[in-house]
This record gives sequence, structure tokens and C-alpha cells, in this order.
Amino acid sequence: LCSSRWFHPNITGIEAEQLLLTRGVHGSFLARPSKSNPGDFTLSIRRNNEVTHIKIQNSGDYYDLYGGEKFATLAELVQYYTEQHDLLRERNGDVIELKYPLNCKDPTSERWYHGHLSGRDAEKLLMDKGKPGSFLVRESQSKPGDFVLSVLTNEEKHENVDRKTKVTHVMIRHQDGKYDVGGGERFDTLADLVDHYKKNPMVEKSGIVVHLKQPFNATRINAANIENRVKELNKVADNSEKPKQGFWEEFEVLQQQECKLLYPRKEGQRAENKSKNRYKNILPFDTTRVEIREADTDVPGSDYINANYIRVNLLGPRNTSNVFIATQGCLQNTVVDFWKMVYQENTHVIVMTTKEMERGRNKCVRYWPDLNATKEFGKVSVKNVEECQAQDYILRELEVTRLDRRELVRYIWHYQYLSWPDHGVPNEPGGVLSFLEQVNRTQSAIPETGPIVVHCSAGIGRTGTIIVIDILIDIINRQGLDCDIDIPKTIQSVRQQRSGMVQTEAQYKFIYMAVQQYIDTAQKRLEEEQRNKTKEREYSNIKYPQMTNARSKPNMTSLQIHTLLIVHRQMLLYSPSPSYYFIHT
Repeated sequence: LCSSRWFHPNITGIEAEQLLLTRGVHGSFLARPSKSNPGDFTLSIRRNNEVTHIKIQNSGDYYDLYGGEKFATLAELVQYYTEQHDLLRERNGDVIELKYPLNCKDPTSERWYHGHLSGRDAEKLLMDKGKPGSFLVRESQSKPGDFVLSVLTNEEKHENVDRKTKVTHVMIRHQDGKYDVGGGERFDTLADLVDHYKKNPMVEKSGIVVHLKQPFNATRINAANIENRVKELNKVADNSEKPKQGFWEEFEVLQQQECKLLYPRKEGQRAENKSKNRYKNILPFDTTRVEIREADTDVPGSDYINANYIRVNLLGPRNTSNVFIATQGCLQNTVVDFWKMVYQENTHVIVMTTKEMERGRNKCVRYWPDLNATKEFGKVSVKNVEECQAQDYILRELEVTRLDRRELVRYIWHYQYLSWPDHGVPNEPGGVLSFLEQVNRTQSAIPETGPIVVHCSAGIGRTGTIIVIDILIDIINRQGLDCDIDIPKTIQSVRQQRSGMVQTEAQYKFIYMAVQQYIDTAQKRLEEEQRNKTKEREYSNIKYPQMTNARSKPNMTSLQIHTLLIVHRQMLLYSPSPSYYFIHT
């Protein structure tokens, strides 16, 4: 946790409470200047539906909690107590957890603003990937509330000696709502300051001229600020710069990094496995491939399937892991292996993002029987119990049993999304978002279920896009609307586990659009909840019980009611004590 964007320079204790209770979750925290002791700071933490405030002393030599460990910077103090989970306690011994920073809004949506970067990391980035004149702006870690302009400069030693590059750091003061670089002209915004010094280079005391030539752009954004970032990425660049939009530029950088992810794919290249790959060059990495355990040791390659685990280490003080399986659409000779994998991994939800035939070509062999029919795939019997048609997808309820074992029947929910065009993306992300909501509702209702299996045809384009959107939404749900997200970094982490995930610039842009729409909807819902809370306070003498059955929502679709029923059935099937169940929608 090197971010100090949890520092809110201009808020009171009451405003901090309001922020944490309306935008945070349990474990969200922020730091702010102390109003009662100027120069000191306060740590405000949300704990369920209350906020706890802890004083931080700034002695002039160090920061501490009026006793205990001492730290050189506020950032180091916060990082320490975030990582040491059981050190912060109330007098009664209750633990105070610092889990998720509630970040303040970025002071600018300009892409050269990196926010959380340390001086050391800024130097490494600029030296490794920048050119002379590359610059970025970041927060000051030694003086919370101020900023630093970091520039890659040319340093001339002597005549006839090669120039040496170094990184120059210029402190930007932020006082009374204005920005300056230690005297001189003051500016209303960071963007105004940067634009001024682009045209009027600064000169160091040593005589080195600090030219701001090209911005070194960040990909990290505050989730709640995604709309402004999308506007920036949609801008057409000046003639002097690249002629393409920011989306193209970001995606191209991502594509160039792909060459660093050349992990071995030997299993898929073996002669006995070649016929099991839908496309001869789209192969699973050996490091993350799914191995079929029920394999015949006398048959070479019988443990092989073109599929990878996608493990998601969610950022935060306590890493939790979500797991997906990304795989190709079945071939005639891989259907039995597919069902072996589904059964072995205890999967209960399959997401299919392709039609069987597209543009006259087979994209996936049908691996399920017709409605009310039963079909055997090796030692696995599959019965299609029910099908339900929604606007954009079909939901199938499949009963799966082993023919060679006496085991309970398993229910598997097969979601086939039909509105995703081959070689394109949907016109708008609303359908995909509501589809994912249904998928996750089913998955989360099944105790100790295995990974969701996701596939399209090749198992990388639409599959990668769906998985990345789901990962980002999950981070926002866990950490609140003001968390940091990094879409290219998330894609890169997924690509490290299966080659080529998220195939096109259009899919890349669609991820931004989906996250933007999700946040926009969530913000409107929060505002509505706040309005309702205000009404409750005004009319606290009347309280209506909240109904939780399907009938209380007359505008529910038949598919939503159907989903509730199958989720309920799944809970009855897998719960150790099926006495009472409440279904929340």
C-alpha cells in the first residue's frame, strides 16, 4: 500500500464520517488533518455502521499514535497498521481493521497524474521506459497534500562526453486552492501549471534546463473518476502527437508487453494433443493449465485439455482468491474431457459466450442434450431439465451424475450469452452487466463450489473480456467506489495465466465502458439510498417491513423468478441444515 490518496487534506471529522458511511465499506479508512491539534492528523475508520477516529501525532521528528511505533512518514505509519492486522485495538480489546483506503478524488483527470507513485518508483519508470523530457506528476509522500513533478532530464557533464539522463523532482505546493513550484506564478489547477511549464522550461540551480516534452501516462484510476478518464482516452490527439485515440495507445502498449509473457506451452504442442486444440496456435500455458486427474497413464496426453486456471489475487491487506477456468469451445473429440474437467473441479456454473454456429462456422460443438433428454459423455450422464430464455441469453438447468459412482446428483447452471457478435462487441454493456449479475448470484449461493468455467470459441477474446469485467466489478464491490483500479494491469495479470486474453481494441474499450456504466448505476443507487434514509429520519414513526419473496417485486421477469427458485433449490441441496431460507434480491 504505497498510495497516500487516502489522505483528504480539506475535510472535517463530520465530513469524514459522512464519506465513510455513504461511500465506504467495513474496513474503509482515510486520514485527514486534525482540526483540534493543527499539525497532527486523524485516522478515520469505518467499522460496520460506525466510524472510529484515531489521533496521529506529528512531533516534528516522527509520526506515531501518541505512543507505539514511530515512522518517518504518514504513509509508512498507515502501511504498517494496514499490514499488521491485530495491532490496532480498542480499550476493550476489539480489533480495528484497516482494510480499504477510501481515496480522495484525483485533483485532475490528466493521464500524466500517477497519484500513488513513490519517488523511487517514478525514477524507475522514467529511466526504464521514458525519453528525455518525459514527465509525470505524483503525490508528495513526505508532505501529504502537496505534489511532485518528476522529469527525465539530460545532464551535460563536459564537452565531448555523452549526456547522462537523470530524474529531476520538483515540489509543487498546494496552498489556498492554488498550485506553485515554490514561489513564482500560482495556478488554479495542476493542468494549468503543467501547461505553463511546457511552454516555459524551468532551470535547475546547476543550470540544467527541465523540459516537459511528453507526458508519461498512468493507467491507474480512481474508480469513481472513470467517466473523466474515458473522456480523456476518447480525445483525438493533436497533430503533433500520435494520430490515434488514447484507447488505441493504451492497448498498443499492452500488446507490446505481451512478448514478455512467453511461458512454455509444450503440452499443447505434443503430437498426441494437437487434434484437441481448436486453433493450432492458441494453446494453454503449461504453468497454469488444468490437468485432468482421471487420466489413463497408458494413453499419452490423456490428462490434457486446452484450459487454464485464472486466479485473481484481489488487491488489499488480505489477499483473497477468486478462480475461473478459461477454455476453448468444445470439439467433437474433447467433449468427454470437458465433462471430466467440470466434474473434477466441482464446477456448478458454466458461462458460454458464443453461439454454436457463427458466420457459417462451427464455434463450439454442442456438449449438452436437448431439453428433457439425457446424454452420456464417457462416465458422466447429463440431463437437460429446464431451459429459460431471457432477452440476451439462455439459462439451462443440467442434472449431472456419475455412471460409475454412487454420488448425489449435481445441478449445473449453463448460461449461454447470445448477443455478443463474433469479431465485435455488444453495442452497450448493460446486457453483459445484468448477465454477470445473474451468473454471480447463482455462483455465490452454492457453498464450496468450484471455479466458474468460461468459454467462447478460442477461449481468449470474449472469455478474457468477461473475466476481466467480473474481476474489476468484484474489486469495486469489495473496496468501495473510491478504490483504485488499473484496467491494463488487470488484463496483464490475466494474460500471464492464459495467452492473448482480451483480443482487440474494441474489447479493451468495452471493458472501460462496462465498468463506467456499473459505477454510474452504483452511484445513482447510493444517492437514492441516501434520499430514502433522509425520508426515514423525517418520518421515523412509520416503518414498513421489507418483503424478501419474489412476489414483492411485481416487475421481476420470469427469468429472475426462475433464477431465484433454482438458487433456492441449490441452497437446499448443499446446505447442511435446510430449515429456513431467505432469498434476497
